[in-house]
Amino acid sequence: MRNRVLGTYLLLAGSVIGIGLWRAKPVRGASKTPSKTSTAHWSQQAAASYLDSREVWWQQWPRAQKDHGTICISCHTNVPYAMARPALRQQSSEMAAPEKIMMDSVEKRVSHWSEMIPFYSDAVHGPGKTAEAHATEAVLNAIILASYDARQGHLRPITRTAFDNAWALQEQTGQRAGGWKWQDFHLGPWEAGESAYQGAALLMIEIANAPDRYAHEPAVREHTDRMRDYLRRQYATQPLMSQIYVLWASSKVHGLLTHAERKTLLLTIQSLQQTDGGWRLYAMDKKPRLDHSPEPQGSDGVATALVVLAMEESGTSHRDKTLQRGVEWLEQHQQKDGDWLATSLNKQRDPQTDVGRFMSDAATAYAVLALEKAHSSTTN
Repeated sequence: MRNRVLGTYLLLAGSVIGIGLWRAKPVRGASKTPSKTSTAHWSQQAAASYLDSREVWWQQWPRAQKDHGTICISCHTNVPYAMARPALRQQSSEMAAPEKIMMDSVEKRVSHWSEMIPFYSDAVHGPGKTAEAHATEAVLNAIILASYDARQGHLRPITRTAFDNAWALQEQTGQRAGGWKWQDFHLGPWEAGESAYQGAALLMIEIANAPDRYAHEPAVREHTDRMRDYLRRQYATQPLMSQIYVLWASSKVHGLLTHAERKTLLLTIQSLQQTDGGWRLYAMDKKPRLDHSPEPQGSDGVATALVVLAMEESGTSHRDKTLQRGVEWLEQHQQKDGDWLATSLNKQRDPQTDVGRFMSDAATAYAVLALEKAHSSTTN
């Protein structure tokens, strides 16, 4: 089976070498010619090239290789890529080659769930890591597959299986009741104590968007009611970044935020907007850096794109001045490689290294979603 996956990988690789997407390093000097559906101030083509190149690098990275010829699913690179990449297809509905490889890997792990080895284990990484890895992956697999099915308008059996895998691991009692165990290496924002909350909020968004009235099925509603209770119960203790994910979900799921909570949250967001119109992630998830290096002071792509996207999705008018300035920041800060920059919350990293680009991967995907939404709002 591994040889078959490798053969597919090489075949798909050959199909894109000629158009410059199949590269182990980020694409330099990508064209900024906007597509017919993009705004005049950013390039879909360059963003797609960057995201594809980063997905290819991840798929080739030795540490991302997992059992049965599959690939680790990362919160910073794979999940945002899966949510954003379909928005960058122009005339073709076909997946990009690295996108297809990622999806095949996810579907293989879901369909053979009982045979798959969790990404981390108690024996190697410490007590509790096997259960954390298993639950985290179950949620992320469901988010990825559901996000694709929402665009296609039909919920596939494999996606239902992914949801079932996640529901089976939903916590029933205690502080996490309604949520999930999560991979916690004390590395914000993706592998820390608050990350479980963000994961549940993202899953709630995809359930609300799921086709075929999946969210209305009685058995599903039992699980989502528990999720809503969990998100409501834990909201006040969460860092601002996690609360912003709930703002994103709030227009799709009734009862996640009260009117007063929404007003307070939007005022907080407005107060943290920097003079250049962006936001900085460190102001939303404050914790000491592990290497004691100075905290980043400038606006970054993750914080700005997440805020803009959450405001848009929650129903904020595109005429809102805070939102407009955020959109303008995104339009003005796409780099020549097609990406938007962001830095690690945990330590000083060289932004030109592959590991140093993890946060920029998420920033770029969220920026794509935010700008596509902004363009749709102003043209409808």
